[in-house]
Amino acid sequence: MKENVVSATVFTLLLFLNTCLLNGQLPPGKPEIFKCRSPNKETFTCWWRPGTDGGLPTNYSLTYHREGETLMHECPDYITGGPNSCHFGKQYTSMWRTYIMMVNATNQMGSSFSDELYVDVTYIVQPDPPLELTVEVKQPEDRKPYLWMKWSPPTLIDLKTGWFTLMYEIRLKPEKAAEWETHFAGQQTEFKILSLHPGQKYLVQVRCKPDHGYWSAWSPATFIQIPSDFIMNDTTVWISVAVLSAVICLIIVWAVALKGYSMVTCIFPPVPGPKIKGFDAHLLEVTP
Repeated sequence: MKENVVSATVFTLLLFLNTCLLNGQLPPGKPEIFKCRSPNKETFTCWWRPGTDGGLPTNYSLTYHREGETLMHECPDYITGGPNSCHFGKQYTSMWRTYIMMVNATNQMGSSFSDELYVDVTYIVQPDPPLELTVEVKQPEDRKPYLWMKWSPPTLIDLKTGWFTLMYEIRLKPEKAAEWETHFAGQQTEFKILSLHPGQKYLVQVRCKPDHGYWSAWSPATFIQIPSDFIMNDTTVWISVAVLSAVICLIIVWAVALKGYSMVTCIFPPVPGPKIKGFDAHLLEVTP
C-alpha cells in the first residue's frame, strides 16, 4: 500500500512537471548584479539584470551582509533607484566596509541566485555631472579675446568640509567637427581658452571626477558662437616666426664667415689716400 502511495505521488509530480514544461513554465533564470554607484560617498545604489522569468510571475529580492558579519539583511529601498535596483540611504551606508550581496529570483517553479558581489563604497563613487555651465566670449580692450567658461559642482556633494575633492575636465569642438578638444581644469570651476576658430559655433561640455572613483557623465552641451573678428592668439604662429627669424640670422652669419674679408670690403670699401696733382714723391727722399 505504501509503495502505491509513493508511486502515485511521483507520477503526480512528473505529470505536473510535464504539464508545466509543455506550457513553457520553468524556474527563473540566473540574475546578475551589473553595477553599483555612489554619487557622494553617503548613499549608493546597485542594479541587476533579471534572467528569464520561466513564463511565470517572478519576484526579486536583494540580500546583503557586511564583511565580518553573519546576519543577512534585505534591501532597504527598492523604489528610489528605479526597476531592478536597491538603494542604500545614509543610515545603511558605511565607508571602508565591504558589502557582500546577491539577488534571489523566485517563481512557482523554483528559485535562482546571482553570484555574490563584493562592494566597497569608497571605490564606486561616480558623481553627477557639473551644473550651470555658462560660456562667454570675452574681448578686453588691452588683452587678447578669449572663451570664458564657468560651472558649479553637483548639488549632492559637499565640498566645504573637505570630505570630497573634485577635479574637472572640459571638452569642446566646432559644431560640425568630429574630434573633441579636451582640457584638464584641475579643481577650479572656471577656465579660459584662447585658440579658437573665428566664425565657428562651438559645443562645450564639462565633467568631474572624485579623488577615488570614476568620471561623471558629460554635462549637457552648451553652444557658443565665436565672432568672425575673433583675434586668435595661436602660439604656433609665434613659434614659426621665431624659428624662421633664427634661420635667417644663421644664414647671414654663415655667409659673412664664408666670404670673410671680401664681404667686409664689399660693404665697407677702403677710403683712398689724398693725392696732389704734380707732386713728385721722390722729393721727400732723404739724400746723404
